[in-house]
Order: sequence, then C-alpha cells, then structure tokens
Amino acid sequence: MDLEKFFDRVNHDVLMSRLARRIGDRRVLGLIRRYLGAGVMAQGMLMERHEGTPQGGPLSPLLANVLLDEVDKELERRGHAFVRYADDCNVYVRSRRAGERVMELLRRLVTRLRLRVNETKSAVDLARNRKILGYTFWYTQGGTVTKLKVAGKALETLKQQVRRITRRTGGRSMKQVVADLRDYLPGWRAYFSLSEAQGVFGNLDKWIRHRLRAIHLRQWRRGKTVFRELRRRDASVQLAATVAKNTRRWWKNSAMDLNVVLPVRYFDQLGVPRLRPVTSTP
Repeated sequence: MDLEKFFDRVNHDVLMSRLARRIGDRRVLGLIRRYLGAGVMAQGMLMERHEGTPQGGPLSPLLANVLLDEVDKELERRGHAFVRYADDCNVYVRSRRAGERVMELLRRLVTRLRLRVNETKSAVDLARNRKILGYTFWYTQGGTVTKLKVAGKALETLKQQVRRITRRTGGRSMKQVVADLRDYLPGWRAYFSLSEAQGVFGNLDKWIRHRLRAIHLRQWRRGKTVFRELRRRDASVQLAATVAKNTRRWWKNSAMDLNVVLPVRYFDQLGVPRLRPVTSTP
C-alpha cells in the first residue's frame, strides 16, 4: 500500500489530536503546531500551509509514525505480518482473498485519518511482484524458501548512475571516474547488504569493469596508441592488432579478451570498489 501524496496531505488537526494523546506539555505541542504551519517558499513568495509536513524535515518521519501508529496497531491486533516505512506499507497474507480484505481495511483506516490510498501504486499481488525500499523477494527451487533480493528498479537506478559516471565523453580521467565510483558504490552495496541473491553483484562488477575497459580504449583513441598500450600490457600481437583495427568500437572491443590485459587486480589497484568481493573474477 502506498498513500497518495502523504507528506503533502497530512491533516494538521488529526495529527495534533494524536500527538496530544501522548504529549502533555502544551509548549511542545505549540512548537509542533508552529512547525507544521510554517509557510513554504514558492517562486520567491511565502505561502501559508494548512496541511502536510515538510518533506525532508527532521521531524516529518517521526510525525508520520505517530499518525500511522493506529494502522500498525490494528494490523498487529489482527496478527498480520507487515512492514512499513513512512507511507509505504506491505502486508503479507496467505491468499488473494485475505489480501483484498486487508486492503479494504487499510482504506477504511487511512480514510479515518483523512488520507487516501494511492490506487495506482497499491495492489493485492504476489510478494515477488512487489517491492519495498528497493527490495523484493525470490523463491528457491520448489518455492519452499523466500529470500530477499534487490528489486529491478533499484538495479536500473544503479546502472543509470554508473552509466553517468563512466560515460566516455567529457574528457574525465580514469582517476576521476574511479573516485566517483568510490563515492557511490560502497554506500549502495551497504544499503543492499541484506540481499541474499549475491550473483547479481558479481554480474554488476563484470559490467562495470567492461565499461571501464571501454573508457581506456576511448582515451587511447588512435589505432597506433591502442596497439602500443595493449602490447605494453602483454597482449598478444593478434589481439592488439584486432582491437586497433576498429578503434571507435570501444564497447565491442572491450568485450574481447581484454580481461587478460586489464584484469580484476588492475582495477583493484586503481581502487575500483567491488560489489561482491571475490578472489578471481574476470
């Protein structure tokens, strides 16, 4: 379940009534009310705000949990397995019929809070077809064990970012490219460290090194330079000559036997982070 424009549509009166059940100090309540009512700048003009919480504000996630706490409590009371982060919630049941009952329950609960379910992003479906916080599920052979894996959209987002960092135009040095990868990849890997489908990380490592080899060929540019640099790295005469003949086909050429000339240890020495640490991967 996803809530439609949740942070923009939080009702201040409903939220304050929930806070008043837990906070007895009127001064604290007054500060929160002023925080909620603070205006927003739009095209250089200050506009009043009568609903919603500031997206990105330090208090907004906490206030979201306070507002949706009764949703959590009702799901717990009914014995449902669920996970929620802010307005994104997945509930796991045994049948489609049960899922439809829970979805109707959620609609009633959030309507009571003057919120709306985003029907385009919410659905009753198999767990493996849904994602939450970048994760989804896969089943082992026979479907007896359910495991976590990185969702397809999160993988595509990673690839888009890596493509941007490793683009073969712009005149950036390999040192700069590697520095940008070091800034991005370790954080991504740490976030998805719970994934139990490790093979995808090894495939991503190969793909990233493929792109880096293509950058090398692009930077060497001329056939003579390509031939000289490959031979200097102990490439065979035949391989160096074949690659040097078509110097502008960087991506295709980098898929040849350049893993021997520019192996994993070479990129390790450059400081390229691995998403899946291994001892010997081409």
